[in-house]
Amino acid sequence: MVRSWDAAVERARERLAAAPGMRAVGAGEERCFARWELAACAEGELGECVDPEAIGPAEERRLRERLGESGRAWPGGERHRRRYWLLDAARAAPAGTLAVDNWTRGPGQLAVSSLYLHPSARGRGLAADALDRVYRAATAEGLPGYRLEADWTWQHAVRYHLRRGLWVVSWKHALGLTRMPQLPPYRVREEDGRLVLLVADRPSPDPARAVWTPLLAAGSAGRWLRLDETTAYRQADGWVHGYARSTLALHLALAGRPLVRGPQWWAEAWRWADAGEPEGLALRLGDLEQAARAAGRTVVTPYRAPSVPGVPRPAEEPRPYSVTPRPSDGASTP
Repeated sequence: MVRSWDAAVERARERLAAAPGMRAVGAGEERCFARWELAACAEGELGECVDPEAIGPAEERRLRERLGESGRAWPGGERHRRRYWLLDAARAAPAGTLAVDNWTRGPGQLAVSSLYLHPSARGRGLAADALDRVYRAATAEGLPGYRLEADWTWQHAVRYHLRRGLWVVSWKHALGLTRMPQLPPYRVREEDGRLVLLVADRPSPDPARAVWTPLLAAGSAGRWLRLDETTAYRQADGWVHGYARSTLALHLALAGRPLVRGPQWWAEAWRWADAGEPEGLALRLGDLEQAARAAGRTVVTPYRAPSVPGVPRPAEEPRPYSVTPRPSDGASTP
């Protein structure tokens, strides 16, 4: 049992500093690290692939002005997190960056606040190795894995994390994703025009020997989403039951599939504006894309805002709070 989250986080961060392929950012390297993170923001928000090692003072000013708040430089260092260089034997210089916050998120998880690879170092599994090290460091100290956030409009990053098998836990201000021991490996595959989420009941290093059990299946009923539950899902409990729907919902959004089951569901989407049902994700994606456009960013995603005749866009949670029955989704075993 973890007696102190703060002490466990500190021990996990020391493990990362000693891990092969990683090195803590040293004194005098803060400005260099900040330019690497600036390159990450430029690529994610502006679509400009910039070599962080070639960013001079004039280019740095230009990028920070264009990025606004997200390009802000933090004077005096960043005491709220520990920063690391990712190393690669093929490069004499650092190959990427990683940062872990001083505090935990969710149920006591390490919070990964930054991950970036130099364009020349991609495609060799360095980012995956770094996240695996974070996971091992966290669990070795009794912490339940790690959590990170991804900007919906950074489509490359979102798709990468889902390919890594991260579960979706929230979407309040950004997409919250996690890896934790309580959550088994999962996969989403297409069957008969539906997306089916399956979990590994008996994980195995050999994928051919793993036993995969379907939990949820999402198809279309005209222009509406049809979400079907299996018996295995109804019998599941804990983290799997809580995060399976939100995880499948994000896969649906990335595939450009419907996220709304009907007018009544859309009218009450505010109930799941932080996490949960796919209608809540539909509502939040609209907000995230609108905010990005208002900031002058170009938004290119597969998401399509729902159009429900006669039902206005859901408002925020009404005040005073009132409980209404949850609409039925006609769940059935696929």
